[in-house]
Amino acid sequence: MFASQVVRKRVWCFGGGEELKSNRIESKIMAMANLARRKGYAVVLSSRSSFCLTRWRGFASGSEENEVVVIGGGPGGYVAAIKASQLGLKTTCIEKRGTLGGTCLNVGCIPSKALLHSSHMYHEAIHAFGNHGVKFSSVEVDLPAMMAQKDKAVSNLTKGIEGLFKKNKVNYVKGYGKFISPSEVSVDTIDGGNTVVKGKHIIIATGSDVKSLPGVTIDEKKIVSSTGALALTEIPKKLVVIGAGYIGLEMGSVWGRLGSEVTVVEFAPDIVPTMDGEVRKQFQRSLEKQGIKFKLKTKVVGVDTSGDGVKLTVEPAAGGDQTTLEADVVLVSAGRTPFTAGLGLDKIGVETDKIGRILVNERFVTNVPGVYAIGDVIPGPMLAHKAEEDGVACVEFIAGKVGHVDYDKVPGVVYTTPEVASVGKTEEQVKALGVEYRVGKFPFLANSRAKAIDNAEGLVKILAEKETDKILGVHIMAPNAGELIHEAAIALQYDASSEDIARVCHAHPTMSEAVKEAAMATYDKPIHI
Repeated sequence: MFASQVVRKRVWCFGGGEELKSNRIESKIMAMANLARRKGYAVVLSSRSSFCLTRWRGFASGSEENEVVVIGGGPGGYVAAIKASQLGLKTTCIEKRGTLGGTCLNVGCIPSKALLHSSHMYHEAIHAFGNHGVKFSSVEVDLPAMMAQKDKAVSNLTKGIEGLFKKNKVNYVKGYGKFISPSEVSVDTIDGGNTVVKGKHIIIATGSDVKSLPGVTIDEKKIVSSTGALALTEIPKKLVVIGAGYIGLEMGSVWGRLGSEVTVVEFAPDIVPTMDGEVRKQFQRSLEKQGIKFKLKTKVVGVDTSGDGVKLTVEPAAGGDQTTLEADVVLVSAGRTPFTAGLGLDKIGVETDKIGRILVNERFVTNVPGVYAIGDVIPGPMLAHKAEEDGVACVEFIAGKVGHVDYDKVPGVVYTTPEVASVGKTEEQVKALGVEYRVGKFPFLANSRAKAIDNAEGLVKILAEKETDKILGVHIMAPNAGELIHEAAIALQYDASSEDIARVCHAHPTMSEAVKEAAMATYDKPIHI
């Protein structure tokens, strides 16, 4: 922050005269400097033996201008806005939806996890409670109540973010923003008006949208995106999911548990292509045991919605005889694409790649000075938590600090039952690099906590460099794998070895002991198998 762009708010001065020796002055200055960094103050020397602690506020000289403007209020955008304000920068966030949290909170991560949990409870009540001595005469699905619980969770969380904006003094503008210059954004507000928001630094955080398929029109009734799949008013008898990625498998799992006959159509030869191959095979077998059917290496070539349901014409990806699949609802889940429509990027000359992602440098700066981009609109994993890390790092750079995000160490989770979580490299990636490595595995069938709760499907798999034992990747298929993976994420972040994890005392009985045992299997031998 430059002195010409700040306004002094408060000054605390300390003086000592001749009795303040040089070393005491330096000691106090250092102490005050540490306080300054934490509280947003600056230490100003007024003479050799006195100094002032001055509070600076991050307001630009023009009352209408912001230090930071964020376009988009999703996980990347709202986190960036809050962090910027916490760093003393006057900040405005622009969000077209009218509710904060973006796709993730409104029609993605949060509502899907709510329905995944609700459907899991129903499935457990039917298939597992009896084994634990919990019996009842009947169980039924109250879909409106289930949807209401989901909607309540979303509403509470979106309001919570608005509360965080107020707490952190982030200005919130509800409307659709587009560039009119590298430092000005015209906003068509949701109440029908228009305003111009000025900013020295403007961050694009507009996220992503559903990727469309040629010849397949989404109407959110018969043919739905993930948004429509989260708001169905009836449980479809037959559901076809196009795409075997994270979202498709999660939503297929929801409706499969509630009674739908689910078929997943995937063009690629494997489900979740980014997943470790060995874990993927076990995962697919688990989903098949739950009743989900897979048609891999298959493409959709025709759609007929003229009747009551939907008829899909499919054929082998390499060509061949066509067949027809009938469904009540078809979910299109073939990936996501950066959302930059109507932003006016061409007007200010922001460069994008061939699939529409905005190109940035290591500081998240585009080719246009003062314009930044984070999250799903730039290369890297399209994940909410990655976008959050981008947002924090970006505004730290803007504030003159050092930000950092290592995309090779971003954990990923499929929130089915069992969950599958991973961080670091797959075995296929390690082989491709030509690195000599060791593999350690431990099944949950040998984990006492998993056996005690009768939920012992899955494994932990650890890959480590042979010579140094440095951990290269960790893959977990298990209940709560999404929670267990973070021990591994920390280990990778600090270049830990498998022996480092193995020699940490893990509480007994816990699922996390399987991580310890897999680490023992990597550098030596496990105990319990």
